[in-house]
Amino acid sequence: MNLVGEVREKLHLKEFRHLTTVAIIFVSVLLISNVASSKILSFGVFDFDGGTILFPLSYIFGDILTEVYGYKRVRRIIWVGLLMNVLMAAVFVVVGWLPPSQDWGNQDAYMAILGWTPRIVFASVVAYFVGEFTNSYVLAKIKVWMKGKKLWVRTISSTIIGQGFDTLIFVLLAFYGVLPNSLLIAVIVSNYIFKVGVEVLFTPITYLIVGKLKKDEGVDVYDKDTNFNPFRIE
Repeated sequence: MNLVGEVREKLHLKEFRHLTTVAIIFVSVLLISNVASSKILSFGVFDFDGGTILFPLSYIFGDILTEVYGYKRVRRIIWVGLLMNVLMAAVFVVVGWLPPSQDWGNQDAYMAILGWTPRIVFASVVAYFVGEFTNSYVLAKIKVWMKGKKLWVRTISSTIIGQGFDTLIFVLLAFYGVLPNSLLIAVIVSNYIFKVGVEVLFTPITYLIVGKLKKDEGVDVYDKDTNFNPFRIE
């Protein structure tokens, strides 16, 4: 064993084959969803923002990350997602403020879609922070409590709670006083039902991914002695 390998073994460090890939997918889904959220869609009896189509996958991958790699590693990834979200919003806002070229006539269209207001950015960041950390915390706690049995119980339960906070906080902070109350309630209810429904439908796929990752990585973390403070980066 080389020197690096010996040091890693002594420090109980482990390299993971898939952690970076899953983390990138998680953050990418978050960013794409936030851009798509600028449009309110109507689908049958439901009204919801466009990001709802993809955003539930961020919770599914959050579940997968917590289930396999543990809360401490997910905490770092959640913070990366939050910082990238702020960076993306800041770039969009600055570009919108800068004067457009005289030959480019799409300034109004740009501002309508990507010219995020501070209110939208604030709502997105707060909802993401509360929702993701709640989701990860609940899943980790239920896993220890149920001794790793019945994965579907913790993935669905954590999503019900985490998505509840996320949806309520984002819609109220972003659209209260902007949308009619009737539409506001419709968006909250539609978003929540759709997001939780996606989690339920994707449960078999979640089982397959989790099983594959645990086998390939040789890890199955239980957060028995974990400090769940979201601000503690270890």
